[in-house]
Amino acid sequence: MEIPATNLTALNMDSAPGQTAAAAPVRKAGQSIPRRVTRQVNVGGVKVGGGAPISVQTMTKTRTADVDATVAQIEQAAEAGCDIVRVTVNDREAADAIASIVKRSPLPVVADIHFNHIFALKAIEAGVAKVRLNPGNIGSRERIHQVLSAAKDRGIPIRIGVNSGSLEEDILERHGYPTAEALYESAMRHVGICEESDFRDVIISVKSTDVRLMIEAYRLVAQRTDIPLHLGVTEAGPTKSGTVKSAVGIGALLAEGIGDTIRVSLTDEPGKEVEVGKEILRSLGLASRNVELIACPTCGRLEVDLFRIMRELEVRLEGIKKPVKIAVLGCVVNGPGEASEADIGIAAGKGVGILYRKGEVIRRVKEADIVDVIVEEVMNFRPDEST
Repeated sequence: MEIPATNLTALNMDSAPGQTAAAAPVRKAGQSIPRRVTRQVNVGGVKVGGGAPISVQTMTKTRTADVDATVAQIEQAAEAGCDIVRVTVNDREAADAIASIVKRSPLPVVADIHFNHIFALKAIEAGVAKVRLNPGNIGSRERIHQVLSAAKDRGIPIRIGVNSGSLEEDILERHGYPTAEALYESAMRHVGICEESDFRDVIISVKSTDVRLMIEAYRLVAQRTDIPLHLGVTEAGPTKSGTVKSAVGIGALLAEGIGDTIRVSLTDEPGKEVEVGKEILRSLGLASRNVELIACPTCGRLEVDLFRIMRELEVRLEGIKKPVKIAVLGCVVNGPGEASEADIGIAAGKGVGILYRKGEVIRRVKEADIVDVIVEEVMNFRPDEST
């Protein structure tokens, strides 16, 4: 479905608030990243855009019709720190099951819809928090209007999910192959359809398996609209390579202030996707809900058993929901400086460590007591004291 050129022109919004890579200001250490200004969308109580914290999403990998298995996977994702979960509604059995899943889910549920407007309507009726679809792919204008009208009546936003592997034929023919402009044009076509129905609660994703293409496409949307963006490298692959690709693509955009919610796509369990997503946010100082562990890579200067210390800390601090940064350094070269910059720090020497709290030296700690002391400090740490 074509959108008149006048509509596309109106949607370009070159003067809309946005942050491009070239215009990004130089930041000093410790300064927060200036975020791109967008409209705000409410996804089942989780705010996306408009300055809200960047949320982490995942997608269930069970058969949706298996309600118990799907809910169990959602609960695991929630335990890992997930904010929003997406569930495919790809057949009648899934459409029949989605209402039960919504009722039992501890997280806002997004229905993933392709082509079938009846499934979209059933998901909306079931009370999902958001629908992921491309309006132009679900048939006639009457069907599109039914879906958008139902979503608007219930205050349910829509994510327009564009993928370089499934661009419309006419757009692909015009550009020759998937390009950033082609992804942008596809997204704007679907946004235009929503605008024609006076529907503005939209989020956009322009994903690709090509990290550079993905970055370029998101930059275009960020420059030309004020619509919140869902970041992701689609089909990133197995855990190791997929983590690297996702960290590079998502991280590059977040570092420019672009992005309002993220999903790391891995050939792995949803909980692993969440863990990687949260680590990406933490690495940029964009997550402040969980413990952050910092440790040196170790070298011949190492004077304590840092491997044991970090393994034990990971186990004992798992699940602690405090915005506290912990640094454990294994020698006296970089240790004091790094440890003093954390909320809780240890700069280790031979068999001992110096405990830092908010940059101040507190006391000497025996190597055997380092883990216990750090855990005690974390338990006593007040989040409002965080730097």
